[in-house]
Amino acid sequence: MTIQILMIEDDDRLALMVGDYLRQSGYGFAHCGDGATGLAHLQKHSVDLIILDLMLPDIDGLQVCQKIRALPNPQSQTAILMLTAKGDPMDRIVGLELGADDYLPKPFEPRELLARIKAILRRKSSAGNDSHTKMTFGSLEIDRDSRTVMVGGKLCDLTSYQFDLLVAIAERAGRVLTRDQIMEAVRGRELEAYDRSIDVHMGRIRMAIEDDHKAPERILTVRGVGYVFAKQQK
Repeated sequence: MTIQILMIEDDDRLALMVGDYLRQSGYGFAHCGDGATGLAHLQKHSVDLIILDLMLPDIDGLQVCQKIRALPNPQSQTAILMLTAKGDPMDRIVGLELGADDYLPKPFEPRELLARIKAILRRKSSAGNDSHTKMTFGSLEIDRDSRTVMVGGKLCDLTSYQFDLLVAIAERAGRVLTRDQIMEAVRGRELEAYDRSIDVHMGRIRMAIEDDHKAPERILTVRGVGYVFAKQQK
């Protein structure tokens, strides 16, 4: 089945270029020029990944991202690659906090866009190929097959990227990992220098799985190094 990509972008020329490139690469492609039309399309059609521009003529991309994450499943779990202004880390951080799976600064090379798309889709599909689908740490249960996380029987709300980050550190429980090691395990590519979006995601994961995210017991910070996922949990 062909992977379907929706681009929500008001720059028609850019959308045409991206659409031609992705179709030549074997993907299905649809384009909407504003947020409202994009949201309506998502609720009517099957979409695997959304390329979402931050600056839109009606509602901005951050609001669109928030509205997508508030939709019922499976639409709410659609992967989101946000296009942000180059050199503006605040937009990137806010986008990640609202549930974007990854970001790409403008202007960008089509090959880099394709690489980001492949990495996101690879993360989504790889979990189901693992023969050991469940990991349990005390009251925390991570199910790779269904891509769900439960704490005390309650479903946790994580984005696709955050789920993969959690799996990456849980598979290495007890081992101190740098930010680069964690993101490399998930993305399979080198990071941009001084990239700290990992901290945003870890904060969101903590809010979802910790009893008290301000005093975490599952994901611990190792000052000056990175993070460690606790082997023994209650």
